[in-house]
Amino acid sequence: MYSTKLFKTIVTSILLIIALVGCSSKENSSDKKESTKEVNVYTARHYESDNEVFKKFSEKTGIKVNVVKGNAEELIERLKREGQSTKADLFITVDGGVLANAKNNEVLQELTSDTINKNVPKNLRDRDNQWVGLATRARVIVYAKDRVKPEQLSTYEDLTSDKWKGKVLVRSSSNLYNQSLLASFIELNGVEEAEKWSAGMVKNFARQPDGNDRDQAKAVVAGTGDVGIMNTYYIGLLANSKVQEEVDVANKIGVFFPNQDTNGAHVNISGIGLTKHSKNKENAIELIEYMTSVEAQEYISKTNFEFPVNPEAKKAELLQSWGDFKMQELNFDTLGEHNAKAIELFNKTGWK
Repeated sequence: MYSTKLFKTIVTSILLIIALVGCSSKENSSDKKESTKEVNVYTARHYESDNEVFKKFSEKTGIKVNVVKGNAEELIERLKREGQSTKADLFITVDGGVLANAKNNEVLQELTSDTINKNVPKNLRDRDNQWVGLATRARVIVYAKDRVKPEQLSTYEDLTSDKWKGKVLVRSSSNLYNQSLLASFIELNGVEEAEKWSAGMVKNFARQPDGNDRDQAKAVVAGTGDVGIMNTYYIGLLANSKVQEEVDVANKIGVFFPNQDTNGAHVNISGIGLTKHSKNKENAIELIEYMTSVEAQEYISKTNFEFPVNPEAKKAELLQSWGDFKMQELNFDTLGEHNAKAIELFNKTGWK
């Protein structure tokens, strides 16, 4: 009798322990599930449009987006240093060469998604599926409407001709946009022609390179020079600025897409990659899918004046007003491969 009683007590205790453990497991599982409703982004794109896209994504999915901003090269080094302990799930940056650098430093991993492949054409995705495009921008010629007619313009190469002597404005050779522009010429035309172009540009400078892209447009309007080279999205930002002086500048410059009968206008890309040691892979891929969706793409184009990578997305009205254009056809990896040579040529030809 005593032993039977003892047996029942032991059995009851065991069942109670099992029940408590089960509850604890469920709670822990629930807590774990709740804690992983997030995605961590390292980004070198410092645009308000991206912040709003992250906010919209969180509202739709309940997934919190944690953002760390910084210089692209510094973020790549941080990812290498952190290794498996990194919290980063995604890396975002501008420039195909920088994306290639991230891939070559092995901080990214292959990502697969039918949705992403549908949203982004193959030519705007990495050939090894380690990053996908988010937006593009063209590096175009801008000109003073009151002094230059568009029919006087044709190619990047033509800017080195005598008719533009003392009339060309462009920013420093230390700028990545210019480095990638020259890198594209190295890929398409060869080193010798690229060097020749750089030297010809220096000969025709209206002044030593100074300021950012917007400053080139302002200098064109001020009469310092007649033509300049700048990225298209800056023109959109000027035209929609809260500062009337900048709006006036945008209204007084024309936009010309060069090399339409040859290699096409230079286009660079912003892209996003899945980090090698992502802890929230499903959430990360879901965010990429959203950022490349028609909704997000149209928002980025409307607010940051970049060209959508999703062909179904409508461009901002200003971009539509410029019409369609032919773009360079090259692998974006080559921008990184030729970066060092581009810097060497700039130094050799005196482009400061």
